[in-house]
Amino acid sequence: MLARVAENIYWMARYLERAENIARLISVTANLTLDLPKGLKPIWSQLIAITGAEAMYSSNDYDERAVLKFLISEPSSQVSILSCLASARENARTIRDVIPREVWETMNSLYLYAKEQAPQAPSKRGRFTFLDEVIRQCQMLTGMLAGTMNHDAGYIFLRIGRYLERADMTSRIVDIRSSNLLPSTTATVATYENLQWMSVLRSLSGYQMYRRAMQLRVQRTEVLRFLFQSDVFPRSLSFSINSVNNAVGFLPNHEKAQLIVHRVKRQLDNAHIDKLKQAELQMFVDQLQIGFAQIHDELQLAYFSGLGSAVAAA
Repeated sequence: MLARVAENIYWMARYLERAENIARLISVTANLTLDLPKGLKPIWSQLIAITGAEAMYSSNDYDERAVLKFLISEPSSQVSILSCLASARENARTIRDVIPREVWETMNSLYLYAKEQAPQAPSKRGRFTFLDEVIRQCQMLTGMLAGTMNHDAGYIFLRIGRYLERADMTSRIVDIRSSNLLPSTTATVATYENLQWMSVLRSLSGYQMYRRAMQLRVQRTEVLRFLFQSDVFPRSLSFSINSVNNAVGFLPNHEKAQLIVHRVKRQLDNAHIDKLKQAELQMFVDQLQIGFAQIHDELQLAYFSGLGSAVAAA
């Protein structure tokens, strides 16, 4: 497989996963406004922080509509749902001979739908229909790829891209939402801490699976343990890194990349979740994100740089 093709598959998967995750995040935050008492609203600017787009956000206005416009429909925003779907579509367009035709047609239809509907999506009337449709079609594409694409070298890079992006987004959501989702007053934290951690789980579609796996009420330590160390929840960090590790192992010349993956996995396995106060939690997440970036850099060097002639089929 050519390095260019492998890289396009990898980034197609990352952009699709990113679009779905941002849609989930916005939907849950918008729903949270319905559960909070009048006058108490989520800090919408934290959605910008989660996506790491502070430098790109040029406005001084962090109200609900301005933030949602930036994250849904702003063409110049590299993290907006519309931009992510456009990038996924462009990567897919260049590899139409590698992916099933039905996948390309569905992805193209999703982009055209988003392009048409995104300008109205930040409004309260149109947002939930739009976000639900984006999530539904992204999930449908994931299923189509799993069920119709050859599970060869191309599919390996697709899995790596999907799960590395998922691990990065899960860590960002935990990092920011564990401390700054609601205005930081003593009364607010004490009264709505449970609601805040439920929101963290729902941002990752993990509330029901948490209750089934942990069989405990929603509380900080157990939620963190579930999202960091669960080997059975598909959006946990441990599950995502295990999936990256398994996929990388099928590639040639994988030793350096797998060493980094193993180091990140050890960090997760050896973490004493119950001892991580907020400052320590943020430092721990920062170290994990450095590890994710190093995994990407090693993949870039080993498989996408064009220094090698091709990526061998698994």
